[in-house]
Amino acid sequence: MSKAIIIRKTGGLEALRIEDRDVGKPGEGEIRIRNTHIGLNFIDIYFRNGLYPSELPFVPGSESVGEITDIGPGVNGFKVGDRVASLAPGAYAEERLIPADKTVLLPDDISNEAAAAALLKGMTVQYLLKQSYAIQPGQTCLFHSAAGGVGLIACQWARAMGVTLIGTAGSAEKCQLALDHGATHCINYLDDDWVEQVRELSGGGVPVVYDSVGQTTVEGSLDCLKPLGYFITYGNSSGAIAGVAPSALAARGSLYMQRPSLFAYISTRAQLNRVAGDLFSVMQSGDVKPVVGQRLPFVEVAEAHRRLEARETTGSTILEI
Repeated sequence: MSKAIIIRKTGGLEALRIEDRDVGKPGEGEIRIRNTHIGLNFIDIYFRNGLYPSELPFVPGSESVGEITDIGPGVNGFKVGDRVASLAPGAYAEERLIPADKTVLLPDDISNEAAAAALLKGMTVQYLLKQSYAIQPGQTCLFHSAAGGVGLIACQWARAMGVTLIGTAGSAEKCQLALDHGATHCINYLDDDWVEQVRELSGGGVPVVYDSVGQTTVEGSLDCLKPLGYFITYGNSSGAIAGVAPSALAARGSLYMQRPSLFAYISTRAQLNRVAGDLFSVMQSGDVKPVVGQRLPFVEVAEAHRRLEARETTGSTILEI
């Protein structure tokens, strides 16, 4: 038997229940993994509170790192003892079964902790900067929550690409953290004039805004864009966006709006390997170093969620097993 977090009814922190379960043997195309680290992401909160519906009961989480302990029929390219990182539902567990095609081998020079801190967040940055809007050297972007787990990776990666990144964060301390990790500028988005500051720093507006905050920043984000600019909304930490009319995009100069999801960019084995490989490359070069802001034991998952939801965290939050 091994322990897992089981959600039987969505809601608050009390929904995160630690239970024993029998993991079983891997089936066709599956591997069994003993986790050492679990990466937390804000999307985990959306599943816990029911914003993103899931069939009950379920094990939350989508990012874990560990060692293969068993391999099912039809699996190629892996062996027992391999260190792997996995992106699939059910990560909050000591052990789990997972489809092999949702798993990547870790290079020898990338630690389990670094992979847990960076995999989902780093691949999110990869598709944002290189696919949702393929920003070019010399261009400028606005990146909200620049001191978070995704944001600090984006600051570093943008600097390595020769991109001017204007970040936002919720305090002077968080802004300094973003600057220390590669942001060219960082603005406290609690300031009443943050939109004016962005437009001044960018010389009249940016071609793209990457926004994971949602409800409280959407109007300002649209006002920061140049005509024909791209508003990429990939999260809702302040609440879901509602009521953006197409006419609001037209009035600001024929803007584009996208709501991407990482899993659309890694839906095939080849895509997963390519996006993960790009991330591993910038980690191995030293251009991107994941920042672990919080480490908590697996049994303190509720406290980890509380801190994440209250925006008390910086960098990545991981659970250790």
